[in-house]
Amino acid sequence: GRDYVRDKVCLEFKTLGKEDFRTLNIIANSRKFSNATLKEINHLVHEIVSLAESCCADGADPSCYDAGSSALSAKSCSGSSPFPAHPGTAGCCAQEGLERKLCLAALQHPPQELPRYLQPSDEELCEAFKKDPKDFADRFLHEYASSYSQTPLPVLLGSTRSFLSMVSTCCISAKPTPCFLKEKLERKTLSLLTLMSNRVCSRFKTYGKDKVAFSYLTSLAQKMPGASFEDLSPLAEDAAELFAQCCDSVAEDCMEKKLSEHTAKACGALSARDERIADCCKGKNLMQNYFCISALPAVPGPKLPEAQKPTNEQLCSEEGNLHAKRFLFELARRHTSVPDAFLSKLYDACNQVRGECCSAKDAPACLDSKRQQMGEELPRFLDKANQLCGQYSKLSFLDFKKRLRESLKQKMPEANPELLEQLVEQRANFASTCCPPNSPPLFCASKVRA
Repeated sequence: GRDYVRDKVCLEFKTLGKEDFRTLNIIANSRKFSNATLKEINHLVHEIVSLAESCCADGADPSCYDAGSSALSAKSCSGSSPFPAHPGTAGCCAQEGLERKLCLAALQHPPQELPRYLQPSDEELCEAFKKDPKDFADRFLHEYASSYSQTPLPVLLGSTRSFLSMVSTCCISAKPTPCFLKEKLERKTLSLLTLMSNRVCSRFKTYGKDKVAFSYLTSLAQKMPGASFEDLSPLAEDAAELFAQCCDSVAEDCMEKKLSEHTAKACGALSARDERIADCCKGKNLMQNYFCISALPAVPGPKLPEAQKPTNEQLCSEEGNLHAKRFLFELARRHTSVPDAFLSKLYDACNQVRGECCSAKDAPACLDSKRQQMGEELPRFLDKANQLCGQYSKLSFLDFKKRLRESLKQKMPEANPELLEQLVEQRANFASTCCPPNSPPLFCASKVRA
């Protein structure tokens, strides 16, 4: 609705040309509306491209863009709108003029936490590509961008461009199989960057900067429980800063450059302390090294005395958050099988207690009552999570389910077999999704609540 928006759109349209402008809009809108169908995305992109084509032409009426974008927002608000459905649309449509346009432009779907794009076999790729190259490209762009919607736009653009280039090169090659092998090897770093940045930026978007630093810290603590808070905290803060800078950045190499720098720091700080990390850091490719470190499973913690709880004064001091974080760090390194979803619930509970009690009339009494409640509930909560995920990481999946079935039978001897099987499936599904490192935060938080 504003001139600068028109100028920005027209500059993009003239710089990229119609086809690349269209491609950019398929990716950008599939990221924004990750639950939309390709048909809905195509309707929206068609309108945006038509608007740019008509109103960015030399000699176009100055009011063309404003009138066209107003017509577009009216169409979005009509009962039969062909655009992606969004629950916030009605609220935007209650507004008028520029406010309505800006409100509609800000709408977006929550990200898909478990990417649903599955790459077909090379033969299937070539069959679909040869049948209709344009339709193949549109479908791929939509599915890939909606699956990896939190990947920074420049990374996603580079990744999709390189994939489509691989398909168009190898499907007309005399020897497609060796061609695909060579191209996939060359794409490996970019593929890892796409996967890892989608993962870390999804977590950053869900958690925010402070909580993502805590999540990163406890993840490192469980991989190397012998390390201290002082050893690992700077790396966690560095990672959170990098996500804050690069997840929404349109700078071409922000994520790759900063993630590589962070990996070099982590390798420099931790290799001498931990053989597994030293092994991960041997490679020349920093992106693969980062992927290797992040995929390391937790290890059993050393025998340590009980974690020291922060005092009331410490919790309500200016550095209260730091004291709470240090205590939870100590719990994480003592219970290394407790997954992120449980630890982040504890982090939220700590913040809630501090928020409620530190501003209360009688802060010590408030904190003491919460402390008592936590003293009763926390050990059970940690043991339950530690046992479930500890068994999941040690046993094969079939043995894990067998063990689950046996322990539930003991606890519930009266339960009918159908209910028992239902509980086994529920817990097995929870464990397979939420016990491993890099589990989806929103999905697992809802499962922990359940």
